[in-house]
Amino acid sequence: MMKIDVLTLFPEMFTGVFGHSILKRAAEQKSVEYNVVNFREYADNKHQTVDDYPYGGGAGMVLKPQPIFDAVADLREKGSSSPRVILLCPQGERYTQKKAEELAKLDHLLFICGHYEGYDERIREHVVTDEISIGDFVLTGGELGAMVVIDSVVRLLPGVLGKEESHLSDSFSTGLLEHPHYTRPADFRGMKVPDVLISGNHRLIDEWRTKESLRRTVLRRPDLLEHIKLSTEQKKWLEEIKKESK
Repeated sequence: MMKIDVLTLFPEMFTGVFGHSILKRAAEQKSVEYNVVNFREYADNKHQTVDDYPYGGGAGMVLKPQPIFDAVADLREKGSSSPRVILLCPQGERYTQKKAEELAKLDHLLFICGHYEGYDERIREHVVTDEISIGDFVLTGGELGAMVVIDSVVRLLPGVLGKEESHLSDSFSTGLLEHPHYTRPADFRGMKVPDVLISGNHRLIDEWRTKESLRRTVLRRPDLLEHIKLSTEQKKWLEEIKKESK
């Protein structure tokens, strides 16, 4: 079972997220255990302040090292394995499906969600193992970023989605964007499902799906093609798609 600790000043933000849908199911079937902690409880002053003015001046407040250091140390001591300590921040590595797959193989993750202007640099240097950014934009705090990462990791745990192949064809898992999907009715107000999908010929269906994945990737995210190795057949289809789109 994976253990996920979250250090935050707003633990109530996670109640709805962890209590519904796939994340709830994962906890119920003992695939994951969530532990959300308000790190203000670790502050060593009577007012439980966790931030202070930055040295050198400037706008905003900075998270103090002591509450984070002590909280992480306590959770490490209580855990059965040493966690990967993940800091959510705009300066971190851009989050990808590959990173989600890497984290899903681990036993213990610990997320630090900050607020205010930033973190004391000693937190980065001596506590954190991974810094993650979910995009080139700034949020009020790290909570939403942590929720995104946790959702993307937990759905990859064995048995969580029901069918192991459910996530294998997701966008980015194969390196390509996912192909289009259709369901009943086959003819909806004159808009018809492609004939190949109702043909029963699984070889042609697989071929169509691969081609459409390539087509979507070429049209929407051509940069992804720079990082994947295509088969000879896929290269041939790619050239055909490029010619058609001109």
